[in-house]
Amino acid sequence: MTTSVQLPSKAPLLSGKGWTAFFIALIVACGLAPVLNLWVPEGSAFHLSDYAVALLGKIMCYAICALAMDLIWGYTGILSLGHGLFFALGGYMMGMYLMRQIGRDGNYKSDLPDFMVFLDWKTLPWHWTFSDSFVFQMLMVVAVPGLLALVFGYFAFRSRIKGVYFSIITQAMTFAAMLLFFRNETGFGGNNGFTDFKRILGIPLATQEMRMTLFALTGAVLLGFFLFAKWLIGSKYGRVLQAIRDAESRTMFCGYNPLPYKLSIWVISAMMCGVAGALYVPQVGIINPGEMSAANSIEIAIWTAVGGRATLVGPIVGAFLVNGAKSWLTVVAPEYWLYFLGALFIAVTLFLPDGIVGLVRRLMNRGKAEAGAEPVAPTGREEAQRALAREEGVEPAVLPTVHVEPKGAQA
Repeated sequence: MTTSVQLPSKAPLLSGKGWTAFFIALIVACGLAPVLNLWVPEGSAFHLSDYAVALLGKIMCYAICALAMDLIWGYTGILSLGHGLFFALGGYMMGMYLMRQIGRDGNYKSDLPDFMVFLDWKTLPWHWTFSDSFVFQMLMVVAVPGLLALVFGYFAFRSRIKGVYFSIITQAMTFAAMLLFFRNETGFGGNNGFTDFKRILGIPLATQEMRMTLFALTGAVLLGFFLFAKWLIGSKYGRVLQAIRDAESRTMFCGYNPLPYKLSIWVISAMMCGVAGALYVPQVGIINPGEMSAANSIEIAIWTAVGGRATLVGPIVGAFLVNGAKSWLTVVAPEYWLYFLGALFIAVTLFLPDGIVGLVRRLMNRGKAEAGAEPVAPTGREEAQRALAREEGVEPAVLPTVHVEPKGAQA
């Protein structure tokens, strides 16, 4: 007797309301915000200040990192405490290009970056050979973090290192890289890093028009990565990732090798962080080894947990809420900020395991259940958990489930 399994129909990338929200966000980031900053007078209540532009642009870069973290932690079950390293590497690759763009406008009027002249270097080190090429450095923005993630991930996943051991190793890798970049002889500016940028592609960075261009570009990249992540998770590849997260042994028995799946999503998330770092540096105006600190990597995980893992939208919301609160608290009560951050993480872990987005969805489902309406679609984590419950013979509430078909089955 054979049992037929009916696979779910292909769901649209976004619902009608989802596409509406997406295009509203795109219009705000690429249209409304530049108008409010460039053409609305400063005295107006609707004027978007340069400070707000810089802050929001920085937070959008952080949101890209949180989205990358959601792909590996929320959907694959791999908690990384070293993603700040990939963010910093992308920033350093962009910083090298920006340093070469200074030219003879530096303090020492030399073709070499000022820190090299100060250290009495006569020529550029080998890894700076093509740093004056914008195209080459943009390739390095994704290639360097991706290659490091590929090498590290291959040996870690092949050795089946997982859980807290993997998290500790990623943090150790980040700390080791930070100590390396603090050294002057590495050619990355030592503890001062790179700063005093003048222009990009020959265009001055200090103008309002360039700041808003970088702001709009960051918003477009964030939304583009969101669509990419949504498509990736909705595919068969994404369903396998969720199956690995919830039952790796069962997934192996179905004929899937977890190594290429875990390694590929690990590399993709690292490259996303590299892009975020490259967008961050010209807007903030500095990059130094402090971006590789363990605290920065932990904060990425906190943004994801606060917003809601396995939701894609949640980490973006978490990045904005936590960093907005940080910006306010570091002015009002700077000595209590770290205590607030720790308390927030503990509170979310104990009382909001699905984060803010998960809480909102539960409240909406409760209200719709009382009204007799269709429930809100669950998070990816909830879908996989309910699929496993059915497999164990426990009948959960009627909601969409995640299915991973064995190799060779009809797609």
